[in-house]
Amino acid sequence: MDSSNLGSVPEETLEEQLHQQQQESKPVVSAFASVPDRPPTQGFSQKYSPLDWSGYFDREEDICIPDSNDVFHLYMTGTEGPVIFCLHGGGYSGLSFALSASKIKEKARIVAMDLRGHGKSSTENDLDLSIETMCNDVFAVLKALYGDSPPAIVLVGHSMGGSVAVHVAAKKTLRSLAGLVVVDVVEGTAMASLMHMQKILSNRMQHFSSIEKAIEWSVRGGSLRNIDSARVSIPTTLKYDDSKKCYVYRARLEETEQYWRGWITGYEASIRRVPLLDYKFSSPVSRYEGLSEKFLSCPVPKLLLLAGTDRLDRALTIGQMQGKFQMVVVRHTGHAIQEDAPDEFAMLILNFISRNRIGPHGVEIPGLCRPARPQS
Repeated sequence: MDSSNLGSVPEETLEEQLHQQQQESKPVVSAFASVPDRPPTQGFSQKYSPLDWSGYFDREEDICIPDSNDVFHLYMTGTEGPVIFCLHGGGYSGLSFALSASKIKEKARIVAMDLRGHGKSSTENDLDLSIETMCNDVFAVLKALYGDSPPAIVLVGHSMGGSVAVHVAAKKTLRSLAGLVVVDVVEGTAMASLMHMQKILSNRMQHFSSIEKAIEWSVRGGSLRNIDSARVSIPTTLKYDDSKKCYVYRARLEETEQYWRGWITGYEASIRRVPLLDYKFSSPVSRYEGLSEKFLSCPVPKLLLLAGTDRLDRALTIGQMQGKFQMVVVRHTGHAIQEDAPDEFAMLILNFISRNRIGPHGVEIPGLCRPARPQS
């Protein structure tokens, strides 16, 4: 693409232009002026400047996977309690959970992973976002961290990461799995939105002259509603392109279309970039083993967090009526609940592990009160 036609955020925002006009039209202040000038407001660069991960996590670590060149980047905090293992959505990074982690770490350990093709992780094939590959990545990282004796683990997955979490849990091979939290991904809605994904991705701002501009765009464009979270998480979703002399997205999601349906059904298209509307399931059993059925089949306590009233399919509707999982609708947030409402998200996670008595080894956590039961 010609770098002269980059669709980046304008170099001067409306706020900056207004300030410039005020400066040009401001009269010379005499010694007899009765009203002093207002103090300068917070500058653009300061308002949208990046925040370092170390203010929210205790450490970062690179996990090298044996017999491969794959290296996965982790952010970690907390010293006791169960492990809250966080998987971010497509195009995000582990730092998507930064603000909420700073609250959860008082009662649990948090590990936030950069999935392949995202953040600071580096793999032999960053474009292989098949559900099977990403599940294997999670198992490999857990094995490298904890060996054959992992502590109690609660999988928390947002969007694409929620699908990975469900598929990992549904395999029923992680013996220490103690809970599953899925954030804003429902099979019916996800399937309906797949046909629009390429358009959504192409309509995003593609190039940024600075990280500050990218943070500004994410907040003003509405993709994130919490400016502090954006200042932490957005920088690791970008990389600098020397040829274009600007910042572009780290994750090349538009090149992974063949895997999108697999995040929901468990089956990918066999030919690269098969048109979504022409997709045929590779196996008739897949229609019965979609995301909802896998979610309900997981033999652990489950929590579904939604950003708004969503379309629950028949399986989830029946499952909710039967009390097979807990569902909470978090109002006034966007798609990234953990970023937009980190305090409420942290509270919901802590209440979930308390309600289900999920401790370091499956016992009740000291200091966390169980919700009071209604009087009979």
